[in-house]
Amino acid sequence: MSKLKLTYFDFNGGRGESVRLALSIGGVPFEDRRVVFKDWPALKASMPFAALPVLEIDGKQVAQSNSINRYVGKLCDLYPSDPYQALLCDEAMDAVEEIVAKISATMFIDEDAKKVQREAIAAGPLTLYLARLQAYLKERGGEFFAAERLTMADLVVSLWVRSLRGGHLDYIAADLTDKVAPLLVQHQVRVAQHPAIVAYYQDH
Repeated sequence: MSKLKLTYFDFNGGRGESVRLALSIGGVPFEDRRVVFKDWPALKASMPFAALPVLEIDGKQVAQSNSINRYVGKLCDLYPSDPYQALLCDEAMDAVEEIVAKISATMFIDEDAKKVQREAIAAGPLTLYLARLQAYLKERGGEFFAAERLTMADLVVSLWVRSLRGGHLDYIAADLTDKVAPLLVQHQVRVAQHPAIVAYYQDH
């Protein structure tokens, strides 16, 4: 088996968390390299796209979160083998990546501009993405986003919903998901109850 090392920031969330959870669910050993924020500027230039997460496979670096998600999903039987179901899995993951990028673009701007932009995102694209993902979940039986079983899409969406509900984003209400997409909240709670995920957070 290949030797894996995941490099991501030292907190339980964000783009690298789905990889940590998937490898834990799949029982695949990996080195969990956690970067504290004060060390990031010195490390940044050594990363392929000056960003995290980065996965090393037998010493070779690969980047881009959803590319890593797909690779790890295949290792851990959390990515569909059927091409259409794989497409549905990708669609959900890419939707989350797209809306997260919109919000992330407001991280380091003037506070007044941040308030205006985030309130507009919450009222517009964020509400749209939540509603659409809820509709997809409902259309596919209400439990999973693809293949009628747990996949990387469920991990990515549930972690994103957990983050939104955590109230860590200024000017985006923590109860927005509860109001707009209650089925996604139920999904998030259900995914969090997976025995391997419960065990992972007991250790972290």
